[in-house]
Amino acid sequence: MKINLNKIYDISMPIYHEMPVYNGKEEKRPILEVQSDFTTSKAYESRIHMNLHTGTHMDRTLHMIPGGNTMETLEWKDMITKCRVLDLTSVEEKITEADLKDKPIAEGDFLLLKTKNSFEDILQTNFIYIEKSGAAYLADKNIKGVGIDALGVERAQPGHETHIQLMEKGIHILEGLQLKDIVEGEYFLSAAPLNIIGAEAAPIKAYLIALEED
Repeated sequence: MKINLNKIYDISMPIYHEMPVYNGKEEKRPILEVQSDFTTSKAYESRIHMNLHTGTHMDRTLHMIPGGNTMETLEWKDMITKCRVLDLTSVEEKITEADLKDKPIAEGDFLLLKTKNSFEDILQTNFIYIEKSGAAYLADKNIKGVGIDALGVERAQPGHETHIQLMEKGIHILEGLQLKDIVEGEYFLSAAPLNIIGAEAAPIKAYLIALEED
């Protein structure tokens, strides 16, 4: 397989105040503040105030596990890799083991899960997520990473079972992907996060590059 640089897809969410945020919480909305403009300075500069779990981002284990790892411990080469997009747009409510067991999933895979989230206005409400049996199945498969077109891999789980099952196996988690225009298949993924030392998450500008037969 070879990469086709003529087919590069941006799968990141644009950042703006009115963008979809988890549960529609106002405190998660980004704010762009002008610090200086040409009426007060010779340079235009601004500051962004944003929750690190807003938009397209990567979680580290400190997000859910006390004493967990942070961004500077990431092996960034893990985030520039071949990946597989799985079409799960037929799934209702949640992704379970039953939804995944007939999909081509192998040890070491980096999976991106495409669901109805990419097509319906549900990101701030009852979005499709990975239920704990689905997370356990992926953990047992020893995959390298998983991404989803939701603002979280889980929803309404007081014990955070999905996050924790994946994190305990060292599986990288990407959230907030945009996969509407992506068909199921193999791609090359570029999803390196900002190296924010001590942070439990970081924004990502994520791209997919099409793979073709040699």
